[in-house]
Amino acid sequence: MGPVRERKRLTRVMTVPGVVSELDDDQANSVNSDVHSSVNQDRIIIVANQLPVKVKRRPDNKGWSFNWDDYSLLLQLKDGLPEEMEVLYVGSLKIDVDINEQDEVSSVLLEKFKCVPAFLPPEIFNKFYHGFCKQHLWSLFHYMLPYSANHGGRFHRSLWEAYVAANKIFSQRVIEVINPEDDYIWIHDYHLMVLPTFLRRRFNRLRMGFFLHSPFPSSEIYRTSPVREEILKALLNSDLIGFHTFDYARHFLSCCSRMLGLEYQSKRGYIGLEYYGRTIGIKIMPVGVHMEQIESALRVADKESRIHEFKQKFDGKTVLLGVDDMDVFKGVNLKLLAMEQMLKQHPKWQGRAVLVQITNPARGRGKDLEDTQAEIQENCKRINEMFGKTGYEPIVFIDRPISLAERVAYYTIAECVVVTAVRDGMNLTPYEYIACRQGVSESMSSSESNGPRKSMLVVSEFIGCSPSLSGAIRVNPWNFEATAESMNEAISMADAEKQLRHEKHYRYISSHDVAFWSRSFFQDMERTCKDHFRRRCWGIGLSFGFRVVALDPNFRKLSIDHIESVYVRSKNRAILLDYDGTVMPQTSHNKTPNAEVISIVNRLLGDTKNTVFVVSGRGKESLDKWFSPCKKLGIAAEHGYFMRWSSDDKWEVCGPNSEFGWKQIAEPVMRLYTEATDGSSIETKESALVWHHQDADPSFGSSQAKEMLDHLESVLANEPVTVKSGQFIIDVKPQGVSKGVVAEKVFTTMAESGKQADFVLCIGDDRSDEEMFEIISSAISSGILSSNASVFACTVGQKPSKAKYYLDDPAEVINMLEALADASDPGSFTDTESDISL
Repeated sequence: MGPVRERKRLTRVMTVPGVVSELDDDQANSVNSDVHSSVNQDRIIIVANQLPVKVKRRPDNKGWSFNWDDYSLLLQLKDGLPEEMEVLYVGSLKIDVDINEQDEVSSVLLEKFKCVPAFLPPEIFNKFYHGFCKQHLWSLFHYMLPYSANHGGRFHRSLWEAYVAANKIFSQRVIEVINPEDDYIWIHDYHLMVLPTFLRRRFNRLRMGFFLHSPFPSSEIYRTSPVREEILKALLNSDLIGFHTFDYARHFLSCCSRMLGLEYQSKRGYIGLEYYGRTIGIKIMPVGVHMEQIESALRVADKESRIHEFKQKFDGKTVLLGVDDMDVFKGVNLKLLAMEQMLKQHPKWQGRAVLVQITNPARGRGKDLEDTQAEIQENCKRINEMFGKTGYEPIVFIDRPISLAERVAYYTIAECVVVTAVRDGMNLTPYEYIACRQGVSESMSSSESNGPRKSMLVVSEFIGCSPSLSGAIRVNPWNFEATAESMNEAISMADAEKQLRHEKHYRYISSHDVAFWSRSFFQDMERTCKDHFRRRCWGIGLSFGFRVVALDPNFRKLSIDHIESVYVRSKNRAILLDYDGTVMPQTSHNKTPNAEVISIVNRLLGDTKNTVFVVSGRGKESLDKWFSPCKKLGIAAEHGYFMRWSSDDKWEVCGPNSEFGWKQIAEPVMRLYTEATDGSSIETKESALVWHHQDADPSFGSSQAKEMLDHLESVLANEPVTVKSGQFIIDVKPQGVSKGVVAEKVFTTMAESGKQADFVLCIGDDRSDEEMFEIISSAISSGILSSNASVFACTVGQKPSKAKYYLDDPAEVINMLEALADASDPGSFTDTESDISL
């Protein structure tokens, strides 16, 4: 571990309530991170709700004593980080520290433990933790919706504001100690889901990861939250977002798709989300256990004779074990009902099978929890009265805190562990059990320690560790009758089978421990952030709409001042404009160009130095009608299959003269998918067929489009057509027809008429427009365009493109075109037609 750096004494955090509007306070102070720190040493700051330290008052009541919490995951994960890396912790304490002692406590924790405490005022803490975190987020993420005031936690704006205020206090503590160019930030769990936005506002290039330790619900559940988009956008200010299972990641990605229109891509095994030029990594990696700590606890339990004591206590009995938090989602009552059912259906286990149920103290509060506790007590009493007898109780219920040594002793003697949680993030109980059943042979006194190891698991299919335990018997905990049969199967199974399953599980958990998990997450964070300091970054947006735009140095926003100055100096200009998504917003229902667009186009056409074309995939009738006031406008319709230079010219077919018999093959296929995909439609053009799925369900529409693409490519393999996917479309058109061919024809005709273009503006938003951008470089090399030509290939929206420039949206395109129209030379206007003709 590296040396402690010299830092100024930490000031105490302001303890005033925070509100959402405070998010904008620091916008003017955003750090662009252009200058690198002189200290070149990587360090990681781990931020979580609670610090990995135990705190208690000294016996003399003067001051506090601190010790590491060895059971804290935050402390254990250091084993997987680089040995030379310095680790700093930021989090709150489990106790309330008087305001007059906070400076002293901060100094001691930083100096001796490299911990930075965040002190939350009691009024904020209660609303933040017991209110928003436990009542709203915890319930939501575990699929409990507040259908009534007594069921789950209803959303209250004051609780959300306390959550934001608490996250801001955490951010202030991080900012006090951070070196933005050298440090990595790793944020943990649902308590701090908006923290990435606070930090990203201050440090645009900060290297930051987030790991969610709870489930992430399906989009149908998540979308019920009144602050759903605020939380999603805040998480997307991270560079890497981690989940325990693919299911949780899939739900998150589905929310991003349905609410924000973001689609993920998988590249070389890594999942990434493109968001304003940044690629956010999605990490799927279940956390593991700390093997050395479990082995150490086994030695202690053996030394204290706990294992021997429990073996004697349950001599002749088959022990099933449950270890759960006292929580409404842990399914303890379902487990008790399953045990009751097993004893009824398989009387041979009466007097022999015992369920030891350990419940850790509750961390939440509320009527739901109280009802669950009362039901557990009632079920335990009933089952014990029904099946119990002298010297035998089928249910041993332990609802007090127990040491790790005592817990591993129970693991060691248990024949089977049963987990019936109805929803749980990870649940490491099965992993701990497997490790304990393996034992530490060199130190165990029991003669059994040298025999074959065996274990059995009955686990809920709704917990995070279930997918990684292929040898476990998976159950639907709501079906307690089936769970009862699975419990009977587990304890009745042949020893050889138990041994094989145990060996398979142990190989996995011993290699996928907590160090493996943290090492894997950190390596992915390094990989995701490797280009941070190469890219140009700036922040845009207010409140939780804030995000960082990150661009390749060669891909930049089109400067209106720059293009205007070049425009004025040029002699022959070619201006090629896409229509939908470029001068007309995709979301607009009325696709007719407004008076402003018509006026701008006519002013551009009024300068005889300009050759202006609208190059669109739309049909010629629509474009002819819409742009009828623009007499000198060139139009290329249906991606260039039809083309004319002005309204006085006739439409010419520029594609190969071919029969359209292929439509009789393609149209039935499209009709099939249209009937099966609600919200989709077919557009029939003279030269092409287009399937639209913009109004369909995003996931289903995208899936159907991929399937249709394969289907059409297969049935049209021998036809003279191309099948391409675009933005919410599948397009089938004749070969040799593209917007690139249109651009080449315009440039060639201008050159042949002695008006070789020295200024080219080409704007589009779709994949079909990339063909125009691509043709420009080859036009220069072939001499069609002057080698000194000023070329402005511009895409709409920040996305991977062959264009070197971008504008954010159609509104910016119109603003830019208006600036060019204002700079045009109306004196050059004549009533004569252009000399250029086909």
